[in-house]
Amino acid sequence: MIDTALNYFSSGSAITLLVLLSLSFYFLLVFWIFIYRYLSLKSSIFNEKKSLDSLTARNASLSPLSALHKCANNANTKEILHACELSIIKDASVGISWMSIIASTSPFIGLFGTVVGILESFAKFSTHSKVSFSIIAPAISEALVATAAGIFVAIFAYTFHQILTRKVYELNIYLKAQSEILIAKG
Repeated sequence: MIDTALNYFSSGSAITLLVLLSLSFYFLLVFWIFIYRYLSLKSSIFNEKKSLDSLTARNASLSPLSALHKCANNANTKEILHACELSIIKDASVGISWMSIIASTSPFIGLFGTVVGILESFAKFSTHSKVSFSIIAPAISEALVATAAGIFVAIFAYTFHQILTRKVYELNIYLKAQSEILIAKG
């Protein structure tokens, strides 16, 4: 397996290697964004859930851990709370659009690498008088590695985008619930 990969990299063209390098960068970026955003969203959701529980159970005020408390500074007007909600959600969703961009562009980057690989293979075959399927098949299969890599990256990017979008939605629900309670209590 390792020999096959090393052979692929040593015989691959500069464009194909550049495509695979770009997709590797995308892959690392997707995981970095996901881990960072997921952990920060999980922490924010935990704090807002605790604050909402505190607000509905025994206290009439927000928990000091709540981002809404830090933003609003005890100003419980509808406009200020709404502006704080928007600001918190904007900050919480930073980086998520990159997941969408990577999910939509990585298959095309992989496809570009495949097309270039196939074109290079056909250019090599042009000097041969007869070319059989046993010669063409390995060249085409090597070219398809780039498409597979692009789809592989896109699967993770799309899945992580959906997970993070759901976490931002959960955070938004907790913020809205707290705002509504504070507005109702006056």
